[in-house]
Amino acid sequence: MIKVAMVDDHALLRNALATIITGFGGYEVLFQANNGRHFIHLLDPNNLPNIVLMDVTMPLMNGFETALWISTNHPDMKVIALSMLNDERTVIKMLRSGAKGYLLKDTELEDLRAALHEVSDRGIYINDVLYKNIVHTINGKHFQDMEENEQQVAMDLGEREKEFLRWLCTDKSYKEIAAEMYLSPRTVDGYRDNLFDKLKVASRVGLVLFAIRNDIAQL
Repeated sequence: MIKVAMVDDHALLRNALATIITGFGGYEVLFQANNGRHFIHLLDPNNLPNIVLMDVTMPLMNGFETALWISTNHPDMKVIALSMLNDERTVIKMLRSGAKGYLLKDTELEDLRAALHEVSDRGIYINDVLYKNIVHTINGKHFQDMEENEQQVAMDLGEREKEFLRWLCTDKSYKEIAAEMYLSPRTVDGYRDNLFDKLKVASRVGLVLFAIRNDIAQL
């Protein structure tokens, strides 16, 4: 039985999701919390959740702070963010804080089920609806070829391109990254667009995920 905790300040949604998750079978919702501080208060050291399904925007202690606390104090717990926010900075910041999956609140129930299963079984879940055109769909006999091709592309990147990718994994804007790298904003835009083309991704989140997968950067 996989144990789940719910952390969201919207009680109606939280209760509905708890019922749905229990109905999936194989899952037990241990408790529900209003925010991160409440979550910490409710934790039982002798009966910890395996997965924490958590909102990002909450009072007192938000999702970023709570995910970071969990990754520091209970690294075996897997956080799945569940939010209305889908901007790149929020997604990247949640990943940096330790989240292993990111779902939008209007996600289909099958995506929720898949996220719970993948995070429990493999440790991470990437929602291809949210990351459309960011991550390649990999399956069957093409997996090894595509993986090796991506690794080769990573090896062929220049040091400045890798430095740029590492800066992308922070919460700095493109303008701030340009200043850190002593480049003009136009040059940084050129780095970004060139990497979009090289890596076959369409957003900053895609570049960040590529950097993480290929050990160019660590969150």
